Amino acid sequence: METLVVGCGLTGSVIGRFLAEILNKKVIIWDRRNHIGGNMYDYYDEHGILVHKYGPHIFHTKKKELYDYMCKFTEWEEYKLTYMAQIDGKFTPTPFNFQTIDDFYSEEDANDLKNRIKKVFGDRKIATVVEVLNCDDEKIRKYGEFLFEKDYSLYTAKQWGISAKEVDPSILKRVPLRFSYDIGYFDDEYQVMPKTTYVDFFKNLLNHKNIEVRLGIEALDYLKIDKVKRKILVNNKVVDFPVIYTGALDELFDTCYGKLPYRSLHFEWKYENIESKQDAPVVAYPQEDKFTRITEYKKLPKQEVKGTTYAVEYPLSYDEQDNMEPYYPVLTEESMEKYNRYLNIAKTIDNLYLAGRLADFKYYNMDQALERALSLCKILKDKIY
Repeated sequence: METLVVGCGLTGSVIGRFLAEILNKKVIIWDRRNHIGGNMYDYYDEHGILVHKYGPHIFHTKKKELYDYMCKFTEWEEYKLTYMAQIDGKFTPTPFNFQTIDDFYSEEDANDLKNRIKKVFGDRKIATVVEVLNCDDEKIRKYGEFLFEKDYSLYTAKQWGISAKEVDPSILKRVPLRFSYDIGYFDDEYQVMPKTTYVDFFKNLLNHKNIEVRLGIEALDYLKIDKVKRKILVNNKVVDFPVIYTGALDELFDTCYGKLPYRSLHFEWKYENIESKQDAPVVAYPQEDKFTRITEYKKLPKQEVKGTTYAVEYPLSYDEQDNMEPYYPVLTEESMEKYNRYLNIAKTIDNLYLAGRLADFKYYNMDQALERALSLCKILKDKIY
Protein backbone atom coordinates (compact mmCIF):
# COMPACT_ATOMS: atom_id res chain seq x y z
CA MET A 1 0.00 0.00 0.00
CA GLU A 2 1.56 3.30 -1.12
CA THR A 3 -1.31 5.62 -0.16
CA LEU A 4 -4.57 5.21 1.73
CA VAL A 5 -7.67 7.33 1.19
CA VAL A 6 -10.52 7.05 3.69
CA GLY A 7 -13.79 7.96 2.03
CA CYS A 8 -15.09 7.41 -1.49
CA GLY A 9 -17.13 10.58 -1.88
CA LEU A 10 -16.18 13.44 -4.16
CA THR A 11 -13.25 14.66 -2.05
CA GLY A 12 -11.65 11.25 -1.53
CA SER A 13 -12.25 10.11 -5.10
CA VAL A 14 -10.74 13.25 -6.67
CA ILE A 15 -7.66 13.01 -4.46
CA GLY A 16 -7.37 9.28 -5.13
CA ARG A 17 -7.46 9.89 -8.86
CA PHE A 18 -4.77 12.55 -8.59
CA LEU A 19 -2.48 10.30 -6.56
CA ALA A 20 -2.97 7.43 -9.01
CA GLU A 21 -2.79 9.34 -12.29
CA ILE A 22 -0.50 12.30 -11.65
CA LEU A 23 1.76 10.96 -8.90
CA ASN A 24 1.63 7.33 -10.12
CA LYS A 25 0.89 5.97 -6.64
CA LYS A 26 -0.91 2.75 -5.79
CA VAL A 27 -4.05 3.91 -4.02
CA ILE A 28 -6.38 2.02 -1.73
CA ILE A 29 -9.72 3.73 -1.03
CA TRP A 30 -11.79 2.54 1.92
CA ASP A 31 -15.43 3.40 2.45
CA ARG A 32 -17.78 2.12 5.13
CA ARG A 33 -20.76 2.26 2.80
CA ASN A 34 -21.53 -0.43 0.26
CA HIS A 35 -21.36 1.98 -2.68
CA ILE A 36 -19.12 4.61 -4.25
CA GLY A 37 -20.03 8.28 -4.59
CA GLY A 38 -20.60 9.36 -0.99
CA ASN A 39 -23.63 11.59 -0.58
CA MET A 40 -23.86 12.04 -4.37
CA TYR A 41 -24.90 8.40 -4.78
CA ASP A 42 -27.94 7.86 -7.00
CA TYR A 43 -29.82 4.78 -8.18
CA TYR A 44 -32.99 3.65 -9.96
CA ASP A 45 -35.70 2.65 -7.52
CA GLU A 46 -38.19 -0.20 -7.99
CA HIS A 47 -40.42 2.09 -10.07
CA GLY A 48 -37.63 2.95 -12.52
CA ILE A 49 -37.15 6.46 -11.18
CA LEU A 50 -33.64 7.82 -10.67
CA VAL A 51 -33.34 9.06 -7.09
CA HIS A 52 -30.60 10.52 -4.88
CA LYS A 53 -30.26 8.50 -1.70
CA TYR A 54 -28.90 11.33 0.45
CA GLY A 55 -30.88 14.30 -0.80
CA PRO A 56 -30.95 16.30 -4.04
CA HIS A 57 -27.64 17.12 -5.73
CA ILE A 58 -27.16 19.62 -8.56
CA PHE A 59 -23.60 20.55 -9.47
CA HIS A 60 -23.37 24.33 -9.69
CA THR A 61 -20.40 26.67 -9.77
CA LYS A 62 -19.24 30.05 -11.02
CA LYS A 63 -15.77 28.66 -11.79
CA LYS A 64 -15.14 27.25 -15.24
CA GLU A 65 -12.10 25.28 -14.11
CA LEU A 66 -14.24 23.28 -11.68
CA TYR A 67 -16.90 22.62 -14.30
CA ASP A 68 -14.17 21.57 -16.78
CA TYR A 69 -12.80 19.09 -14.25
CA MET A 70 -16.18 17.42 -13.87
CA CYS A 71 -16.51 17.23 -17.65
CA LYS A 72 -13.41 15.05 -17.86
CA PHE A 73 -15.29 12.10 -16.44
CA THR A 74 -18.82 12.26 -17.84
CA GLU A 75 -21.18 14.35 -19.94
CA TRP A 76 -23.42 16.90 -18.24
CA GLU A 77 -26.70 18.61 -19.10
CA GLU A 78 -27.85 22.03 -18.01
CA TYR A 79 -30.33 21.83 -15.16
CA LYS A 80 -31.68 24.90 -13.40
CA LEU A 81 -33.40 23.99 -10.17
CA THR A 82 -36.71 25.61 -9.34
CA TYR A 83 -37.45 25.62 -5.64
CA MET A 84 -40.61 26.70 -3.84
CA ALA A 85 -42.00 27.10 -0.35
CA GLN A 86 -45.54 26.40 0.79
CA ILE A 87 -46.81 29.21 3.00
CA ASP A 88 -50.41 29.38 4.18
CA GLY A 89 -51.29 26.73 1.61
CA LYS A 90 -49.76 28.63 -1.34
CA PHE A 91 -46.69 27.64 -3.35
CA THR A 92 -44.34 30.57 -3.88
CA PRO A 93 -40.83 30.75 -5.44
CA THR A 94 -37.74 30.65 -3.28
CA PRO A 95 -35.57 32.62 -3.09
CA PHE A 96 -38.57 34.82 -2.50
CA ASN A 97 -39.14 37.35 -5.28
CA PHE A 98 -41.74 39.81 -6.54
CA GLN A 99 -44.04 36.88 -7.30
CA THR A 100 -44.08 36.20 -3.56
CA ILE A 101 -45.34 39.74 -2.97
CA ASP A 102 -48.07 39.21 -5.59
CA ASP A 103 -49.02 35.90 -3.93
CA PHE A 104 -49.68 37.38 -0.49
CA TYR A 105 -50.73 41.00 -1.10
CA SER A 106 -53.60 42.63 -2.90
CA GLU A 107 -52.71 44.09 -6.31
CA GLU A 108 -52.71 47.62 -4.92
CA ASP A 109 -50.60 46.78 -1.86
CA ALA A 110 -48.24 44.62 -3.93
CA ASN A 111 -47.54 47.42 -6.39
CA ASP A 112 -46.99 49.85 -3.53
CA LEU A 113 -44.55 47.49 -1.79
CA LYS A 114 -42.57 46.80 -4.98
CA ASN A 115 -42.32 50.53 -5.69
CA ARG A 116 -41.10 51.16 -2.15
CA ILE A 117 -38.45 48.44 -2.55
CA LYS A 118 -37.23 49.99 -5.80
CA LYS A 119 -37.05 53.40 -4.15
CA VAL A 120 -35.11 52.14 -1.09
CA PHE A 121 -32.86 49.55 -2.74
CA GLY A 122 -32.46 51.14 -6.17
CA ASP A 123 -30.97 48.84 -8.80
CA ARG A 124 -29.99 46.14 -6.34
CA LYS A 125 -31.21 42.71 -7.39
CA ILE A 126 -31.03 41.03 -3.99
CA ALA A 127 -30.82 41.76 -0.27
CA THR A 128 -30.74 39.59 2.82
CA VAL A 129 -33.85 39.13 4.91
CA VAL A 130 -31.91 40.78 7.74
CA GLU A 131 -31.58 43.99 5.69
CA VAL A 132 -35.30 43.94 4.97
CA LEU A 133 -36.11 43.29 8.64
CA ASN A 134 -34.07 46.37 9.59
CA CYS A 135 -35.36 48.63 6.82
CA ASP A 136 -36.52 52.13 7.81
CA ASP A 137 -39.56 51.79 5.57
CA GLU A 138 -42.26 50.26 7.78
CA LYS A 139 -44.07 48.41 4.97
CA ILE A 140 -40.85 46.83 3.71
CA ARG A 141 -39.96 45.90 7.27
CA LYS A 142 -43.40 44.31 7.75
CA TYR A 143 -42.80 42.23 4.60
CA GLY A 144 -39.55 40.95 6.10
CA GLU A 145 -41.32 40.14 9.36
CA PHE A 146 -44.00 38.21 7.46
CA LEU A 147 -41.37 36.06 5.72
CA PHE A 148 -39.36 35.60 8.90
CA GLU A 149 -42.38 34.50 10.93
CA LYS A 150 -43.92 32.30 8.22
CA ASP A 151 -40.76 30.73 6.79
CA TYR A 152 -37.24 31.55 7.95
CA SER A 153 -37.70 31.21 11.71
CA LEU A 154 -39.81 28.03 11.43
CA TYR A 155 -37.58 26.28 8.89
CA THR A 156 -34.39 27.18 10.74
CA ALA A 157 -35.82 26.03 14.07
CA LYS A 158 -36.63 22.60 12.65
CA GLN A 159 -33.37 22.31 10.74
CA TRP A 160 -31.19 23.09 13.76
CA GLY A 161 -33.39 21.69 16.55
CA ILE A 162 -34.11 24.94 18.39
CA SER A 163 -37.31 26.81 19.14
CA ALA A 164 -38.47 29.52 16.77
CA LYS A 165 -37.92 32.10 19.54
CA GLU A 166 -34.22 31.18 19.66
CA VAL A 167 -33.62 31.80 15.95
CA ASP A 168 -31.29 34.76 15.65
CA PRO A 169 -31.98 36.74 12.45
CA SER A 170 -28.24 37.32 12.09
CA ILE A 171 -27.73 33.69 11.01
CA LEU A 172 -29.83 34.44 7.93
CA LYS A 173 -27.53 37.06 6.43
CA ARG A 174 -26.66 34.82 3.49
CA VAL A 175 -30.26 34.11 2.56
CA PRO A 176 -31.26 36.39 -0.34
CA LEU A 177 -34.53 38.02 -1.28
CA ARG A 178 -34.88 38.85 -4.96
CA PHE A 179 -36.11 42.23 -6.11
CA SER A 180 -37.35 40.94 -9.47
CA TYR A 181 -39.43 38.13 -10.96
CA ASP A 182 -36.33 36.02 -11.60
CA ILE A 183 -36.67 32.39 -10.55
CA GLY A 184 -34.20 29.56 -10.05
CA TYR A 185 -32.51 28.51 -6.85
CA PHE A 186 -28.92 29.19 -7.94
CA ASP A 187 -27.33 32.09 -9.79
CA ASP A 188 -24.16 30.26 -10.86
CA GLU A 189 -23.14 30.24 -14.52
CA TYR A 190 -22.76 26.46 -14.55
CA GLN A 191 -25.73 24.44 -13.28
CA VAL A 192 -25.72 20.84 -14.45
CA MET A 193 -26.60 17.24 -13.78
CA PRO A 194 -25.09 14.10 -15.36
CA LYS A 195 -26.56 12.89 -18.64
CA THR A 196 -26.56 9.43 -17.06
CA THR A 197 -25.97 9.19 -13.30
CA TYR A 198 -23.62 10.42 -10.62
CA VAL A 199 -22.53 6.82 -10.09
CA ASP A 200 -21.35 6.69 -13.71
CA PHE A 201 -19.30 9.82 -13.07
CA PHE A 202 -17.66 8.15 -10.06
CA LYS A 203 -17.02 4.92 -11.95
CA ASN A 204 -15.11 6.89 -14.57
CA LEU A 205 -13.30 8.97 -11.96
CA LEU A 206 -12.14 5.84 -10.11
CA ASN A 207 -11.35 3.81 -13.23
CA HIS A 208 -7.57 3.75 -13.05
CA LYS A 209 -5.12 0.86 -12.85
CA ASN A 210 -3.54 2.29 -9.70
CA ILE A 211 -6.84 2.59 -7.76
CA GLU A 212 -8.43 -0.16 -5.70
CA VAL A 213 -11.73 0.59 -3.94
CA ARG A 214 -12.75 -1.49 -0.94
CA LEU A 215 -16.32 -0.99 0.23
CA GLY A 216 -18.01 -1.96 3.48
CA ILE A 217 -14.88 -1.22 5.51
CA GLU A 218 -15.18 0.71 8.76
CA ALA A 219 -11.82 2.45 8.54
CA LEU A 220 -11.47 3.11 12.26
CA ASP A 221 -11.53 -0.62 12.95
CA TYR A 222 -8.11 -0.75 11.27
CA LEU A 223 -6.83 2.82 11.38
CA LYS A 224 -5.65 4.26 14.71
CA ILE A 225 -3.74 7.29 15.88
CA ASP A 226 -1.03 7.06 18.53
CA LYS A 227 -1.60 10.47 20.10
CA VAL A 228 1.56 10.25 22.21
CA LYS A 229 3.99 9.34 19.43
CA ARG A 230 1.99 11.24 16.79
CA LYS A 231 1.97 8.22 14.48
CA ILE A 232 -0.62 6.50 12.28
CA LEU A 233 -1.20 2.80 12.79
CA VAL A 234 -2.84 0.53 10.22
CA ASN A 235 -3.55 -2.96 11.52
CA ASN A 236 -1.56 -2.00 14.64
CA LYS A 237 1.58 -1.23 12.62
CA VAL A 238 3.09 2.24 12.26
CA VAL A 239 2.92 3.43 8.65
CA ASP A 240 4.72 6.28 6.95
CA PHE A 241 2.79 6.41 3.67
CA PRO A 242 0.31 9.26 3.11
CA VAL A 243 -3.13 8.76 4.63
CA ILE A 244 -5.88 11.04 3.33
CA TYR A 245 -8.78 11.14 5.76
CA THR A 246 -12.20 12.58 4.85
CA GLY A 247 -14.22 11.28 7.81
CA ALA A 248 -15.29 12.87 11.08
CA LEU A 249 -12.20 14.22 12.82
CA ASP A 250 -13.41 13.67 16.39
CA GLU A 251 -14.00 9.98 15.67
CA LEU A 252 -10.46 9.59 14.32
CA PHE A 253 -9.18 10.69 17.73
CA ASP A 254 -11.65 8.58 19.75
CA THR A 255 -13.60 11.74 20.67
CA CYS A 256 -10.95 12.46 23.31
CA TYR A 257 -12.08 16.10 23.53
CA GLY A 258 -15.75 15.24 23.23
CA LYS A 259 -18.06 14.76 20.26
CA LEU A 260 -18.44 17.38 17.57
CA PRO A 261 -22.10 18.28 17.04
CA TYR A 262 -23.88 17.51 13.78
CA ARG A 263 -27.42 17.51 12.49
CA SER A 264 -28.63 14.45 10.63
CA LEU A 265 -31.54 13.67 8.32
CA HIS A 266 -34.13 10.95 7.95
CA PHE A 267 -35.71 10.42 4.53
CA GLU A 268 -39.18 8.95 4.31
CA TRP A 269 -39.52 7.51 0.81
CA LYS A 270 -42.92 7.41 -0.86
CA TYR A 271 -44.38 6.53 -4.26
CA GLU A 272 -47.74 7.60 -5.63
CA ASN A 273 -49.39 6.67 -8.90
CA ILE A 274 -49.99 10.30 -9.80
CA GLU A 275 -48.49 12.59 -12.42
CA SER A 276 -47.19 15.23 -10.02
CA LYS A 277 -46.90 15.68 -6.26
CA GLN A 278 -45.96 19.35 -6.02
CA ASP A 279 -45.30 22.42 -8.14
CA ALA A 280 -41.48 22.19 -8.14
CA PRO A 281 -38.82 19.48 -7.75
CA VAL A 282 -37.99 20.72 -4.24
CA VAL A 283 -40.48 22.42 -1.96
CA ALA A 284 -39.88 23.68 1.57
CA TYR A 285 -42.72 23.26 4.07
CA PRO A 286 -41.79 25.59 6.94
CA GLN A 287 -45.22 25.42 8.60
CA GLU A 288 -45.31 21.63 8.81
CA ASP A 289 -44.66 20.27 12.26
CA LYS A 290 -41.65 17.99 11.75
CA PHE A 291 -40.39 17.77 8.18
CA THR A 292 -38.63 20.54 6.29
CA ARG A 293 -38.94 19.76 2.60
CA ILE A 294 -40.01 17.26 -0.06
CA THR A 295 -37.95 16.35 -3.13
CA GLU A 296 -39.86 14.91 -6.09
CA TYR A 297 -37.28 12.99 -8.09
CA LYS A 298 -39.05 12.52 -11.42
CA LYS A 299 -38.47 16.27 -11.82
CA LEU A 300 -34.78 16.14 -10.84
CA PRO A 301 -33.86 15.62 -13.63
CA LYS A 302 -37.13 15.45 -15.55
CA GLN A 303 -38.03 11.83 -16.20
CA GLU A 304 -40.83 10.48 -18.38
CA VAL A 305 -42.06 7.77 -16.03
CA LYS A 306 -45.36 6.56 -14.60
CA GLY A 307 -46.11 7.78 -11.10
CA THR A 308 -43.78 9.75 -8.88
CA THR A 309 -41.25 8.99 -6.14
CA TYR A 310 -40.53 11.59 -3.49
CA ALA A 311 -38.59 11.86 -0.24
CA VAL A 312 -39.86 13.68 2.84
CA GLU A 313 -36.94 15.14 4.81
CA TYR A 314 -36.85 15.15 8.62
CA PRO A 315 -33.94 16.84 10.47
CA LEU A 316 -32.60 14.97 13.49
CA SER A 317 -29.92 15.23 16.14
CA TYR A 318 -26.92 13.16 15.08
CA ASP A 319 -26.04 10.02 17.00
CA GLU A 320 -23.40 7.76 15.44
CA GLN A 321 -24.67 4.82 17.54
CA ASP A 322 -27.94 4.85 15.59
CA ASN A 323 -26.14 4.51 12.23
CA MET A 324 -27.07 8.05 11.29
CA GLU A 325 -25.23 10.17 8.76
CA PRO A 326 -23.62 13.41 9.99
CA TYR A 327 -24.82 15.95 7.41
CA TYR A 328 -24.54 19.45 8.85
CA PRO A 329 -21.85 20.57 11.30
CA VAL A 330 -23.32 22.73 14.04
CA LEU A 331 -20.98 25.70 14.01
CA THR A 332 -20.79 27.47 17.34
CA GLU A 333 -17.94 29.09 19.24
CA GLU A 334 -17.75 26.02 21.46
CA SER A 335 -17.80 23.48 18.61
CA MET A 336 -15.15 25.36 16.62
CA GLU A 337 -12.90 25.53 19.68
CA LYS A 338 -13.30 21.78 20.10
CA TYR A 339 -12.64 21.12 16.42
CA ASN A 340 -9.48 23.21 16.50
CA ARG A 341 -8.16 21.11 19.39
CA TYR A 342 -8.50 18.02 17.20
CA LEU A 343 -7.02 19.85 14.23
CA ASN A 344 -3.96 20.91 16.23
CA ILE A 345 -3.18 17.26 17.00
CA ALA A 346 -3.74 16.26 13.37
CA LYS A 347 -1.27 18.89 12.18
CA THR A 348 1.52 17.24 14.17
CA ILE A 349 1.18 13.97 12.23
CA ASP A 350 3.33 14.37 9.13
CA ASN A 351 1.66 11.81 6.88
CA LEU A 352 -1.96 12.62 7.79
CA TYR A 353 -3.91 14.82 5.38
CA LEU A 354 -7.43 16.07 6.00
CA ALA A 355 -10.06 17.27 3.54
CA GLY A 356 -13.81 17.17 3.07
CA ARG A 357 -16.99 18.16 4.80
CA LEU A 358 -16.48 16.00 7.89
CA ALA A 359 -12.72 16.29 8.27
CA ASP A 360 -12.85 20.07 7.78
CA PHE A 361 -16.03 20.43 9.89
CA LYS A 362 -17.62 22.60 7.21
CA TYR A 363 -20.70 22.26 5.05
CA TYR A 364 -19.51 22.15 1.44
CA ASN A 365 -21.50 22.35 -1.76
CA MET A 366 -20.12 20.02 -4.41
CA ASP A 367 -18.05 22.70 -6.10
CA GLN A 368 -16.56 23.71 -2.75
CA ALA A 369 -15.71 20.09 -1.96
CA LEU A 370 -14.07 19.74 -5.38
CA GLU A 371 -12.07 22.93 -4.94
CA ARG A 372 -10.93 21.80 -1.50
CA ALA A 373 -9.84 18.42 -2.89
CA LEU A 374 -7.89 20.03 -5.73
CA SER A 375 -6.16 22.39 -3.30
CA LEU A 376 -4.98 19.39 -1.26
CA CYS A 377 -3.77 17.72 -4.46
CA LYS A 378 -1.37 20.64 -4.97
CA ILE A 379 -0.06 20.24 -1.42
CA LEU A 380 0.40 16.49 -1.93
CA LYS A 381 2.33 17.09 -5.14
CA ASP A 382 4.72 19.46 -3.36
CA LYS A 383 5.15 17.16 -0.35
CA ILE A 384 5.39 13.78 -2.07
CA TYR A 385 7.55 14.95 -4.98
